[in-house]
Amino acid sequence: MKQSSDRLRQTVVLVSAVLAIVGSFIGSGAAGGTPIQNASGGALAADATPIAPGGPAFGIWTPIYLGLIAYAIWQFLPAQKTDARQRALGYPIAASLVLNAAWILSIQFDLLVLSVPVIVLLLIVLIRAFRLSLASRPKNLIETIVADGTVGLYLGWVSVATAANVTAVLVASGFFGFGLGSDVWGVGVIAVAGLVGVLIALYGRGRLAPAASLCWGLGWVAVARLTGYLLSTPTAIAAIAAVAVIVIVTAFARIRSSSFASTEGLVSA
Repeated sequence: MKQSSDRLRQTVVLVSAVLAIVGSFIGSGAAGGTPIQNASGGALAADATPIAPGGPAFGIWTPIYLGLIAYAIWQFLPAQKTDARQRALGYPIAASLVLNAAWILSIQFDLLVLSVPVIVLLLIVLIRAFRLSLASRPKNLIETIVADGTVGLYLGWVSVATAANVTAVLVASGFFGFGLGSDVWGVGVIAVAGLVGVLIALYGRGRLAPAASLCWGLGWVAVARLTGYLLSTPTAIAAIAAVAVIVIVTAFARIRSSSFASTEGLVSA
C-alpha cells in the first residue's frame, strides 16, 4: 500500500509539472495565448503600477521551470520512491505547480480578481514546502539544487509577484490609495517585500536561492521605476535599499548558521 502511495505521489508531481509547463507556454503567448504582461488589459505590465518589475525580470521563470522539471524527473527515479524527504515535499510542490497553472489561466481569462487568492494560496504552499525543506538536510548536491534550490527560487519570486499582483488588482479596480500618492504606496509595499525577505533569510538560515530571486525581482522594480514610463525615484531607492538589506541579513544568517553548526560539531565531538 505504501509503495502504491509513493508511486502515486511521484506520478502526481510529474503530471503537475507537465501542466505547469503547458500553462507557461500559454502564458508566454507561444501557444496562441496572450502574453501575461498584455493580458487582463495590461494590468501586470511593467508600467502598470509602481511595484511592477521590468519585463526582463520574468526571465527568472526559466531557471524556476527548469528546476521544477528536473525535480519532477529526479523524484520519479526509484531511489526517491520511498525517501521520507520527498514524501513530505512531493505534494506541496505538486500543488504549487497546479496553482501556478491556475494563476496563468485566471489572467488569460481576464479574471484578475481571482488571481489574488490563487497567488496568495500559491505563496502559502511554497512557504510550507520551504519549511519542510528546512526540516531535514538534502542527501547530496543534486537534491540541494533541484529540490531546495528550486523551492527557494520559486518562493522568493512569488513573494515579489504576490505584492505586484495585489497592487495591480487594486490599481485596476480604481483604488487611489486614500490620497497618499503612488510614491508613498510604492515605498510602503517595497518595505513589506523587504521585510518578507529578511524573515525568509533569518528563518531559512541564510538560504541563497530565495534571497537571490527576491533581490532579482526588487532590482528590476528599481530599474523599471528609474528608466521606464512610470518613473518613481522614491520607490526605486526603496527597492535598492531592500535589496541591500536582504543581502546583508542573508549573509549574516548564513554566517551565524555556519558558526552554530561548527560549534555544535565541536561539542558533539
